[in-house]
Amino acid sequence: MQRQGYDGTGIKQISKEAGATLGSVYHFFPGGKQELAVEAIRHGDREFAEFLTRMLAGADDPAEAIEACARTLGQDLRRSDWVDGCPVTATALGTATRAPEIQHAAAEAFARWRGLVDAKLRAAGFAHADARDLAHTVISTLEGAELAAQVSQSETPLRLAGTHLARLIRLYRKATP
Repeated sequence: MQRQGYDGTGIKQISKEAGATLGSVYHFFPGGKQELAVEAIRHGDREFAEFLTRMLAGADDPAEAIEACARTLGQDLRRSDWVDGCPVTATALGTATRAPEIQHAAAEAFARWRGLVDAKLRAAGFAHADARDLAHTVISTLEGAELAAQVSQSETPLRLAGTHLARLIRLYRKATP
């Protein structure tokens, strides 16, 4: 689902690539493809939350940490030959109005990631409202830049997003008394 999206991935393909029978897939995921998609999103959520936690811990300055995060996302995407973008976005796109369970799982993932950025910013002395708003901007911008990088097969959208997010964070820091 990360590479083909929800609609482009069939349950038979999933069972074949997992080396499992179709019956065993339905045994563990009685809700079928939708239940499997929710679990795929949760798995992607955990993986990115771990990555984001490591990146945010890698620098005391949140601006430096976010810039490094964007740069690393671009490098990782290039290493995957541009196919391993955000599994949450790839799975959730196009399903929001017809699969509320998938939408809910994706919303939880984005909220968790915003919370990690928010906590880093607040720990650095940012006001609560500024940290919350900046966290929304950071996650939304990284998601959009990752998609743009994947489509253009270039790290440039992520590199630029990181540079400008870092500038924005520094501007907020200067404005904080």
